Amino acid sequence: MTTKFGIVIFPSKKLQDLANSYRKRYDPHYALIPPHLTLKAFSAEDEQMKAVSETLHNIAAETNPFQLSIRKVSSFQPVNNVIYLKVNPTEELNLLHEKVNDNIIGDKPEFAFVPHITIGQKLSNDEHSDVFGSLKMDRIEHEEIVDRFHLLYQLENGSWSVYETFRLGKE
Repeated sequence: MTTKFGIVIFPSKKLQDLANSYRKRYDPHYALIPPHLTLKAFSAEDEQMKAVSETLHNIAAETNPFQLSIRKVSSFQPVNNVIYLKVNPTEELNLLHEKVNDNIIGDKPEFAFVPHITIGQKLSNDEHSDVFGSLKMDRIEHEEIVDRFHLLYQLENGSWSVYETFRLGKE
């Protein structure tokens, strides 16, 4: 059976609370998954997951914890009406994304990697311009250390659950 999987970074509770303060109003996926930064989404058969898990353990072991910082709200418009917390790209984060996408089954990403945490999506053009217009004025100063990432799977009701967690650095 084919299941949808995602490899994500969950930020700290503090940052999740900030993201959720927007998401509960502007993101219809609010109840399905906590705020996250997606490294890869893919579909796989259950029997492929042992190999995926081993590969992710290896990637995590050779990746040191790194800093995640957010300074502003941004948008993917005109491509789509998604509003997000812009994560400053770092060498470590880009490398982690690259390793995950080069070594895990599934298609190459559709778009260039723009690290972000979605706070609004599926907005009409008018909603998007109102919401983004007010949010882009907000000053956001957030920094934290990322020391793990997670493999999630999608349940039949559309919600996501953690399959396995991978700690960064040598165990």
